[in-house]
Amino acid sequence: MTTADVTVRGAGIFGLSVAWACLRRGARVKVIDPNGVAAGASGGIVGALAPHTPDNWYDKKEFQRDSLLMAESYWADVAQVSGHDPGYGRVGRLQPIMNERGLKLAHDRVEGAKTHWLGQAEWQVVKASDLGHWAPYSPMGLIARDTLSARIHPRRATHALAAAIQEKGGVFSTEGEPEGVEVWATGLAGLEQLTHELGKEIGVGTKGQAALLAYNNPTAPQIYASDVYIVPHNDGTVAVGSTNEKTYDRPTETDEKLDELLERVFGVLPQLKTAKILSRWAGVRPRAIGRRPLLGAHPTREKTYIANGGFKIGFGVAPKMGDAMADLILDGQNTIPTDFRVESIL
Repeated sequence: MTTADVTVRGAGIFGLSVAWACLRRGARVKVIDPNGVAAGASGGIVGALAPHTPDNWYDKKEFQRDSLLMAESYWADVAQVSGHDPGYGRVGRLQPIMNERGLKLAHDRVEGAKTHWLGQAEWQVVKASDLGHWAPYSPMGLIARDTLSARIHPRRATHALAAAIQEKGGVFSTEGEPEGVEVWATGLAGLEQLTHELGKEIGVGTKGQAALLAYNNPTAPQIYASDVYIVPHNDGTVAVGSTNEKTYDRPTETDEKLDELLERVFGVLPQLKTAKILSRWAGVRPRAIGRRPLLGAHPTREKTYIANGGFKIGFGVAPKMGDAMADLILDGQNTIPTDFRVESIL
């Protein structure tokens, strides 16, 4: 007797978001992951939900914008059902303006946000002196601030989502046979498997390293400066990261590259230098060709779908991605942007 309509392989943010969307539409769902919830890249610590800039607009940016606008109610629902706090907060983002070219781009983005962010968020140019001690250094004394960016605590969010799925009747296991249609959301292993099956490179892994500091500033905006994210969480910590390593020997071990990243962080916000380092994290994020999510029907297997390639924007696009995959799996409606579809890389 079939007990599931949809079997999701992979309990990271993509797999869980697909499972949640299908479950909420009435499907019976089973999630299989031999390593448990958020054992891979989704178990990270940074959690910067940051939009692409609101200029040079195209469908990837629109998809991400829509997902970020969905995020507050999405994670509130997860929190209510699960009883667990995912650490979501729409706190905005600060980026220092470094030169005249950057200032022109920032002003262009002010206008772009008015057009493309639907009156629900802004891109602003503000004085660093108005932001107090949390302002990153800017040689021009000016900061680009947006109000669409948010933060999430990746580990807490994935476990809250898994708990919500279970509360709604979803089943988790570490092994088992698939039932109904399958969704492969298996991260780097899935990209490598596709590469082998299709005889062409479909994606690779990119290592990231991050650290968690003891510093309490829960309502402060995230900062992006000197190629690092500084993300205050609501539990008395600040996460900083991450590196972007295309080659690596020890995928889950931190090393001197994290020490170098921390030095850049301390250059942006010197007050963090005295904060205690609570933990260090390293992991490999799945990056599909083109640095965009890979969504849709499996190219060689019937009744099988793929949700992969979240890379750096996985948590940001997860709410809308889950709905788009449920549209396809349950209703046969393909609302996935053309550039995200599996067939776009074949």
